[in-house]
Order: sequence, then C-alpha cells, then structure tokens
Amino acid sequence: MPLHPAPACVESPSLPASHPRIHWTAPDGAAASARWRSERGAPAPQRVVMADDTTTADTAYRLACAGTALLWLGDFHNARQLLQAMARRCDATPARKQRKAAQTAPDNHTAPAGAEAFHKHRQAQAQRARILGMVLLRFEPDHTLALRRAPDVQRACTHAWGAPAAEGGDSVASLRELLGLTSAQEWRRVGVEIPALGAPPHNRVFPHYGVFSPARGEYIDLVAQAPLPCAATGAPLPVFDIGTGTGVLSAVLARRGVGPITATDLDPRALACARENLTQLGVSDRVTLLQTDLFPAGQALLVVCNPPWLPARASSPVEHAVYDEGSRMLRGYLNGLAAHLAPAGEGWLILSDLAEHLGLRSRAELLLWIEQAGLAVLGRLDTQPRHSKASNASDPLHSARAVEVTSLWRLGASALRQPQQVATPG
Repeated sequence: MPLHPAPACVESPSLPASHPRIHWTAPDGAAASARWRSERGAPAPQRVVMADDTTTADTAYRLACAGTALLWLGDFHNARQLLQAMARRCDATPARKQRKAAQTAPDNHTAPAGAEAFHKHRQAQAQRARILGMVLLRFEPDHTLALRRAPDVQRACTHAWGAPAAEGGDSVASLRELLGLTSAQEWRRVGVEIPALGAPPHNRVFPHYGVFSPARGEYIDLVAQAPLPCAATGAPLPVFDIGTGTGVLSAVLARRGVGPITATDLDPRALACARENLTQLGVSDRVTLLQTDLFPAGQALLVVCNPPWLPARASSPVEHAVYDEGSRMLRGYLNGLAAHLAPAGEGWLILSDLAEHLGLRSRAELLLWIEQAGLAVLGRLDTQPRHSKASNASDPLHSARAVEVTSLWRLGASALRQPQQVATPG
C-alpha cells in the first residue's frame, strides 16, 4: 500500500487544548482527522502516513526516526511484530559506537554510573519512546479497534481514558501506549501480592493505570517492621500517609492496628485506586482519603511519606512516582513535617540512596535539609532492594543499582523545635 503524507496537525477549535486533533490523508485521498490521545503528553505528530502488513521494519524505523508517524491499517498482531522489530533497531548499538566503546573501555571494567550516565540513559529512553510511539492505531468512538485479530481493549481504554465522550468520534493513540494500557489492566486484574499484609488471598493490592505499582516490596517491609511511636495507654495513634498512591502503606499500618489514618494524594486516579484497595482489604473504615498537596490539617503521632526517589523531570504521569524534579516533594515533606508532628511523634521517610550513587543528590545534602527543617534523625532501618535490575549487569545503571540501599528514616522534631510545656496553674 502506498504511504500517504498528511498535512500539519492543528488544534480543533471545537475541542479543548488538552484534546488536539491529528490529521492525515486516507488511502482514497480524502482528508481525515481524529482526537489525539497521549498519556505522556507527546504532541500530535505533524506528518502521518498509512502503513499495513506490507510495510517493512526498516521503512517504519526510518520514517519514525525522521518524525513521521505510521497509522496502522493492517493485522493487529503484525503491528506488534513491527513494533518489536523497531525496538530491536533502537536497542542495537551502531558499529561506530561499538568501536569507540572498545577503544575507550578501561580494561573491560564496567564504568561507574554517575549523573552523566544517568542523563544519557534518560535521553536514550526518551528517544526510544519517541521512535516507538510513532506506530499509531485508530480507535472507534467506543474505544474498540477495527483491525484484524485485534484484542478487546475497550475495558483497558475506558479505565485509562474514561467513558467514551458524549460527542463521540474516533481517536488515535500509539500502539506502545495501548500496550501500556493493557499491561496495566492485567496488573489491575491480577494484583500484586504484599506479604506484609498477611496470608493469601487477603494480601493483594490492585494498581490502576497511572498509579505506581508497589512491586518493590522491600520498602513496604520496612513500614511493617519499624517500631511504632508510643501513644498514651489506650489512646489512638493518629497517622498521616503522604502521597498514598495505591494505599498500600495505609493498609499495612491499619493492619498493624494504628489509626485513625488520613491518606493524601493530589492525583484523582491514585485516590480512586486507594479507595478500591482499602475497601477490598477491609480497612477503609480506618482510613480517610483526602485530595491535597502533602499534609492535611492538624498533627499526627506518625507521618509517613515515600516520595519519588530520583530528582529528575518525569516524562509521563506514572513517572511522577519515580522522578521528583528539584526534590520538590521530598523537601516539601521535610519542611512541613515538624509542624504536623504531635509531641513525641515521628516522621518516617522511606527513601532509596540510588540518587546518591548516581551523583544526583548527596547524603550531606539530605542531612542538611533534615537539619534545616528543624528535624533530628532518631534512627534508620536499611534493606537491600530485591528487584531484578539490582542484579542485571547489562543495565546501564547497574553499578549504582548494585549498591543501592533503601532506608526508613525515623525523624523527630529537634530540641529547638520541641513545643514548650505550659505549666498548669496550681
């Protein structure tokens, strides 16, 4: 089938700016357009051609590298195979780079990862995502696909995009994004087993699309094992869970018998996800969910936060659970903690030191922020990550991941910030 170029993409005045339209020329020469969808915020491609089962991976890769998107008309499974072939081309190291690496490699030892290696890795990831995001699919108004051997994706798309718009109309999104939606739907269907929540079957958390999955269980185990601050005999132990996400830490703490718990998050998807998980785990009566940035009003004996661990810019919504540009959430938590701690209360900061090994943030810098916030370190619990990347020698950041430590920092108000005791008149 011939490849048909399309005119430049323009915004439709009938749709809000968050829903631009993508334009192309159909095989019969007619002009066509549809709503453009991109969860990672990618702009609608300005050049679009038609592609089908006769399009080769070399052609597709060349066009994608040049910024031309391919709107797929053929068999769905062939589109997936094409995407895989393009990915292999993205991941292949050009011969000239192989020769240069061989000339500069220091006796075949792995070079230590650092800020430069991290930023190069991120740039490579962004370039790979841009190229692979150029294979597009057109969705019917009800979020279905009119392609041969297309799977049923309506449920996955509805969970991510919401119910089909009242005004109807087709939409276009990348095949790569669709695979992310269907993968997230599988996580939501099967769930993640959390041993700290007890024995099966009542120990699973079900992540929603766009909400980070608690697959790294070591930080959850720290929260399950850390000694709780002391409350007066028989008194409740109020808790704030800052940035609750799936609600897993609130659930673990509720199972430990503390509460009442107030769990906060800015993301409506996260709050909906947490509400569903806390309900199915039978602890929703102990947790109040609140949409706010960082802290709720008042004070608590325990304030828990697991902020994103790497100070870098997120390139998609789900990455906000990993990347915290300028350490905004980390510093916001530290700077506001003392004011929200009840007397003798503790703040638990769950944080990996990967940023330190990558040269993105130093331990001295973290300790200075703690001190400047009027806080003192009461103790720290450490654990080694168990995720697969920690032992994957081919990972570009392996030398940093191999020595990564995840810690639960127990923080309290420093002596200078402790509230003064007011004498009771005799």
